[in-house]
This record gives sequence, C-alpha cells and structure tokens, in this order.
Amino acid sequence: MSWLFPLTKSASSSAAGSPGGLTSLQQQKQRLIESLRNSHTSIAEIQKDVEYRLPFTINNLTINMNILLPPQFPQEKPVISVYPPIRHHLMDKQGIYVTSPLVNNFTMHSDLGKIVQSLLDEFWKTPPVLAPTSTAFPYLYNNPGGMPPYATSQGFPFLPPFPPQEANRNITSLSVADTVSSSTTSFTTTKPAAPSFGVLSSLPLPVPTTDASALTSQNGFGYKMPDVPDAFPELSELSVSQLTDMNEQEEILLEQFLTLPQLKKIITDKDDLVKSIEELARKNLLLEPSLEAKRQTVLDKYELLTQMKSAFEKKMQRQHELSESCSASALQARLKVAAHEAEEESDNIAEDFLEGKTEIDDFLSSFMEKRTICHCRRAKEEKLQQAIAMHSQFHAPL
Repeated sequence: MSWLFPLTKSASSSAAGSPGGLTSLQQQKQRLIESLRNSHTSIAEIQKDVEYRLPFTINNLTINMNILLPPQFPQEKPVISVYPPIRHHLMDKQGIYVTSPLVNNFTMHSDLGKIVQSLLDEFWKTPPVLAPTSTAFPYLYNNPGGMPPYATSQGFPFLPPFPPQEANRNITSLSVADTVSSSTTSFTTTKPAAPSFGVLSSLPLPVPTTDASALTSQNGFGYKMPDVPDAFPELSELSVSQLTDMNEQEEILLEQFLTLPQLKKIITDKDDLVKSIEELARKNLLLEPSLEAKRQTVLDKYELLTQMKSAFEKKMQRQHELSESCSASALQARLKVAAHEAEEESDNIAEDFLEGKTEIDDFLSSFMEKRTICHCRRAKEEKLQQAIAMHSQFHAPL
C-alpha cells in the first residue's frame, strides 16, 4: 500500500506539477468527458463524471443513450446502453447494450465524443426498430393497463373535412314546363358526380341491379314508371284533320300529351318527391348547429387527449430516469466510486502522517474511520455484485 512508503522525489514532483493536483489518468478522464460534452450539446449529466444520457429521435422514435463511466475509466471501457430496447446490428441480443467494436476496443487514448457520434451516424444510416419485448421496461408489466399505442400522426385523421356552409341557401323546384320539356326529350342517362364529403368521396358508387329504365333514387327506393298502353282511346275520338294538325304542330301535340294520365301521375309524383326533399333539407339545416357543436366537442377532447398524452410521456420518461438511477447496476457503480474515494482519502491521511503533518492520535482515529468506510462500501459492492449475478441467471438483467 502506498501509505506505508514515503513518496519518491519524482512522484511528488509530478503530482505537484499537475494542475489542481490531478494525476495524468484523471486529466485524461476529464479530457474525454469534455470531448463528449463538446460533441453533443444536448447531453444530460445524471451523475458528475459517472453517468450521462443523450436523447435522439429517428423516424419518430425517441431513444435515450445512457453512457456509464466505470470507476477505472478510461482504463476500463464505458458501458453504453439504450432505452427502449431496440433491434440493431450494433446491439446485443436483448437490444439494451451497445456491442460495437468502437466500444469493445476502447482505450484511454480513444475519443469518446467521436465514438458516440459514430454510433449515432450508424443509427441514422440504418434506423433501428423497437424490440418485440421490453425486458428492461420500468413498469411492473410490459403493457401497463393494456393501453393501446398512440397514433403518431398529428391532426384529426378520423374526422373528414367539413364542407363550408353557405349563409343563404335557396331551395328551388322545377316548373312543370321544364319537367315536360325534359320528359319529351330522349332519356340520356349520365353518370352522377361523386359527392365530395370527406370519406364519402372515396367510397365506390353503387352498382344498379334493377332495370336500366327504372330510375333509382339515392335512398335505395326505385320508382316504377307508369305502363304505356298500346293504344290511346283519346285519339280515336279525333278526326283525321285534327290528327294531321297534331302531327304537324308540336304545340297541339304537347297539349294532348299533357292530358295523358300517365304523365299527370309522373308530374304529381315528382312534385311530391321535390317537397319531401325540401323538407329533408330543412331538417338537415336545423341539425347543422348541433353537428357543429358536437364536432367542436370532439376537437376539444382530442386536444385534451394530446395534452394528456404529452404529460404522460414526460412522466413516464421521468419515472424511467428515476428507475435507472436506482437500478442495481447504477448503485454498484456508485459504491465502487465511493469506496475508491474513501481509499484515496485514507491514503492522503497516511501520507500526511508520514510527513509529520498530523499527530498519531488524530491519524489513528481518522485513518481507521476512513478505512472502515472503505471496507464497508467494498463489502456492500461485492454483495450487490453477487446478487446481480445470481439474479441474471434466472431473470432478465437488472
């Protein structure tokens, strides 16, 4: 042990010449940490000179990279893990720890900032995917509460665009003359334009299964045209001159055509249908304020859902950070650092005693106290390491 022997002249001169009393190993450690901080401004310090966390987002997937520096760093390589677990060729089978050659071949002369940047570049080049099962999930169950995943798309995908409503709407009906003129022309059916009401525009048009001569309305009920008789008894009462005039003059033919009972029935049915459509349109207009109010309610609830989702994600992230800081591996690393610090303090006390700076009574009390703390911490660290090794044989990593 170094406290039993006085410092050599060269060692004392080298320690005195280093800035702040730091050894060359500690200086190299600080240089690597500064390189990590300078390369990534968004990195968060969980524990000074021990643990750091770097969040990054790839394809709407936010991943936290955790960098743990062991007590003998930089002589020992850092431990780099990610959360949530992912599938990638740089990760282990569990998708938690990085097994890249850059990390496995780490030396005290490596650049930690460049190594982390190379890992991020590789993740961007080959985007990772979430692991099917999350063994390191901070909750007790993998899927708490059976909650379904949230939709990543913003906006309101389940609401069709609401068409703008006109302030003044005029409902007009066709006149009888327009109906007659349209009825006398040849029946030329044209394909109706598809309605542009959000999701309705994407639906296929219904395929008519009835006769083509039957006009099928949009409510699914077919209108049966009146039967056209083979002979018209009204024409038998007319003279030849009247029939000739009717044949030559279209106005007389149209007047005779309007007196047919079949056409009168069509006109009556048309007027009834127009009245029912107008009544239905008025009812729909009366329902518009209620529909707008319910639509606004849905939008408000969706906004509230978005806010609650954001708050839940922040709390879940905070819970994960607290869970990681109190994990068995983190506690073991902190015990190692604390035991190493207690040992260094006891060595300093012994060196001061050998140089004659302290009395023997003060030396014995303070040295025994620091040594007792050091041994207790080492014993606790070894017990915790045994518990971790025992647990890892039957369960997932802590």
